[in-house]
Amino acid sequence: MKRLFWLGVGVVAGVALSRKATETARQATPAGLASNLGDAVRELAGAVGSFGAEVRAGMNEREQELHDMVEDRTGLTSRATAGRHAAVRRARRA
Repeated sequence: MKRLFWLGVGVVAGVALSRKATETARQATPAGLASNLGDAVRELAGAVGSFGAEVRAGMNEREQELHDMVEDRTGLTSRATAGRHAAVRRARRA
């Protein structure tokens, strides 16, 4: 019974090591490296997109704060200045 137990342990260890070696060898091939690089690029692109969205949200928030500040100090309503700001934004994008 003792020998059968150790035989089973050896078989399980052999299978586990064989699978690990096969996976490592697959990752070392050009296709495996390309897959890893592709995953890294997708992750980076997602992070950059998320960062851009946060920056845009912050810019919009700050712009609203500035509009409010101008309205408080000058007494002009946002409607009066909204047309001017929209024109400036369109000119910047062009």
